[in-house]
Amino acid sequence: MKQLLLASLMGSAIALATQAMAATTDLQALEQAARAEGAVNSVGMPDSWANWKDTWEDLNKLYGLKHLDTDMSSAQEIAKFAAEKDNATADIGDVGAAFGPIAVQQGVTQPYKPSTWEQIPAWAKDQDGHWMLAYTGSIAFIVNKKLVKDIPTSWADLKNGQYKVAIGDVSAAAQAVNGVLAAAIANGGDEKNIQPGLDFFAGIAEQGRLSLSNPTIQTLEKGEVEVGVVWDFNGLSYRDQIDPSRFEVLIPADGSVISGYSTIINKYAKHPNAAKLAREYILSDAGQINLAKGNARPIRAEYLSLPAEVQAKLLPNAQYAKVRPIKDAAAWEATSKALPQLWQEHVIINME
Repeated sequence: MKQLLLASLMGSAIALATQAMAATTDLQALEQAARAEGAVNSVGMPDSWANWKDTWEDLNKLYGLKHLDTDMSSAQEIAKFAAEKDNATADIGDVGAAFGPIAVQQGVTQPYKPSTWEQIPAWAKDQDGHWMLAYTGSIAFIVNKKLVKDIPTSWADLKNGQYKVAIGDVSAAAQAVNGVLAAAIANGGDEKNIQPGLDFFAGIAEQGRLSLSNPTIQTLEKGEVEVGVVWDFNGLSYRDQIDPSRFEVLIPADGSVISGYSTIINKYAKHPNAAKLAREYILSDAGQINLAKGNARPIRAEYLSLPAEVQAKLLPNAQYAKVRPIKDAAAWEATSKALPQLWQEHVIINME
């Protein structure tokens, strides 16, 4: 019996070692193929967004990959992949979470699962590896501490405050739309039931506390926003660029929504191996730390040991205890399309 057990354990160890060797060999082959291609061209991944600059520099330094980016929206990226086909000028793109499944439906992506695949949450990836979030955004508050003395740490606090609240244009901005969803989640709603979010902001509007200012770096710097509802990475970037001592950025303790941005590899890429190696690097520890340096919360945050100065740029993990992802993408697509009209009918009407 002991011999059988020993043989079984040895067999398992050999199998694991073989798998590890195969994975190493596969990555070495991928690196060689990428080096031979010599370049990777991206869309929607400019140097200034989420610190992509450091990742492109690393890929050039480590693997000799030259890089060009054309900045565009998620929808434009997918349209470009589809339109160019056999004359593709883009290899990889960065799209909002809702656009990953759309790209797959349109048949313009190819799969690649990085070696860190198992550390990416199931909700944040396509099961076949066509898309996966590299970094997340959660709806947060940015509070001007010079204008607001009693800092709100929850939606409940926000409801009972005396200051104005700026959420931005719900008819046009994904950040604002997700802000309404976050308020709904904290008050018992979800992507299928946005009414609690509408009721929450209707109450703010009735009190004369709903600001029509868009919470941007310009309006925050001018002191036009007392409390803004923003993506956490935007809030952190605004805070750091204006004056870290002037603003508080936090995730509401009673609930919020988490979403993010995903890489998609062009089905028709002229440099497919370079694109796959780029994704491999983006989801590696080094690539994830690069994103964190740009105030983007890495999707593998709980598995990383971030340098102290980088961790200091992000919010503590504990603040994300009550955030939740969108569970029904189809329901949310329908709700978000209807939301601008609902916002007018239930919220803006109360400002008159």
